[in-house]
Amino acid sequence: MAPKITIRDIALSKRRVAFTHPFRFGAVTVEGADEVIVHVEIDVDGLGPGRGAAAELMVPKWFDKNPALSPADTVAELQVSLDLAVKLYREQRAADTAFGLHAACYRPLMNACAEQRIPPLAAAFGAAEIDKAILDALLRAMKLDVFTGLGRNVMGLDARLAPDIDAASITRFLSSRTPQQSVFVRHTVGLVDSMASLSEAARAQGLRYFKIKLGGDPKSDRERLIAIVETLDAITSDYRITLDANEQYPDEVALNALVDVLLNDEALESANQRLAYIEQPLPRESTFAKPLGDVGKQFAFIIDEADGDYDAFHRAVALGYRGVSTKSCKGLYKSLLNGARAADWSAQGFRAFVAAEDLTCQAGLAVQQDTALAAFHGIVHCERNGHHYGNGFSAAHPCEAEAFLAMHPDLYEKCGGGIRLRVANGAIEIGSLSKAPGFASAVDPALVNLQRSSDNKPLKEMAS
Repeated sequence: MAPKITIRDIALSKRRVAFTHPFRFGAVTVEGADEVIVHVEIDVDGLGPGRGAAAELMVPKWFDKNPALSPADTVAELQVSLDLAVKLYREQRAADTAFGLHAACYRPLMNACAEQRIPPLAAAFGAAEIDKAILDALLRAMKLDVFTGLGRNVMGLDARLAPDIDAASITRFLSSRTPQQSVFVRHTVGLVDSMASLSEAARAQGLRYFKIKLGGDPKSDRERLIAIVETLDAITSDYRITLDANEQYPDEVALNALVDVLLNDEALESANQRLAYIEQPLPRESTFAKPLGDVGKQFAFIIDEADGDYDAFHRAVALGYRGVSTKSCKGLYKSLLNGARAADWSAQGFRAFVAAEDLTCQAGLAVQQDTALAAFHGIVHCERNGHHYGNGFSAAHPCEAEAFLAMHPDLYEKCGGGIRLRVANGAIEIGSLSKAPGFASAVDPALVNLQRSSDNKPLKEMAS
């Protein structure tokens, strides 16, 4: 039975993460971003207090690609979501399950953000981050690791926000998971990444999976795909790719042209054979306007930016899509409910799946919690691009970095004068994520971001 909890405190802090080289996706190039850190204190019925934390990069121009908004404007929307979510969660006086608290705050948060014209994907950000920190605190209070806790449904996940599934489906999905002890890294090839850097990373890390960003023009995307495939073919014959358009194909005409090139261009035969799926080709606004049609029969398509609410995956499958991304920045509960949906549909003969994508999750809490969520699904390969564009723990206090290295030596290594994600033979080892109570972290939450919080109190003092 899921224990009931009450919120004692929520605090936010941020730190700046500078990228080692530019990351271009869609129509924007990002050279750095703020990482938000959420600390919570809760009381757990029958167990007493619990403390937890979560972290996530506030990436500009992904949650909202409105061309009328500047990158700073879109980050400001995420801050509004966070501030509103903190207020809503603090106002919940009655004890409830972790998911019950989320369910009570979710729709009011979405409505309040809608009044400010903040789109659903950005609106959900605040709750997503607080929910991760609450789960961390709950698991620590219960002395359970993340995989055991999720399997037992200690958060009280139910179908009230997803009425198309039932309680039995949720229980069946959660209790049947066999988490991976390692996951293959799917290396991101950004729109301004060079073939030399791709070749260097692939050889040095033994990479086998690659995620290739598309720009939305079939002709230029064809030329770039040919160059990438030639680069990879020169390194190994054992690799797979996914394609991510980040909403850049304007309509079905352009998308049909891309599919035609992939199917019929001899120069892309290798890409065709190795392609697992195509991610979010159309703008989120037009994703649900009409069925995919014949192109959906040629390749598997998944939604990502269009995954703005609890019903998005269900609606997308009805239109010919096969999958949806899991990203903890979109909400861990939506991810799990989508996993239950995919398991049910697959059992009925329709192959549906959840894919693990990354929005530059940085070393530490962000990458560990997001990877653990993907591993719980049983996903074999995950896009992990935070280590590629960020420089490990370079933005963190040295004490925090050393603590994560000490408690998770399978996941990190000292490299190039710093502490970074350890990728060997194309994979990361994650056995340590389940060796201690908490949401995929054995590090004391008080050590995360040893700077001053938003209310000008040191975090270690706030937690005392």
